[in-house]
Amino acid sequence: MSANSNCRDLLNTISEYVDGALSEELCARLEAHMRECDNCRVVVNTLRKTVELYHACQDEELPGEVRERLFHTLHLDEFIQNERT
Repeated sequence: MSANSNCRDLLNTISEYVDGALSEELCARLEAHMRECDNCRVVVNTLRKTVELYHACQDEELPGEVRERLFHTLHLDEFIQNERT
């Protein structure tokens, strides 16, 4: 298995890893891989920090214009439309 393929396979599990829902075996494999792979370690750390920031800001509401621009950028315009009706 190539390093790139190994990265892709392991990174498919990062959401479960960050949530603490990954099996012990896969968790150990991912952690061993991250000790050797800077790129994967950065991806996991970035996701972890993003989740932490989301939870920290959960009670704050985005101003309407910012929310609309975000939804537009994410191609979720239909959700803004549904909220208005």
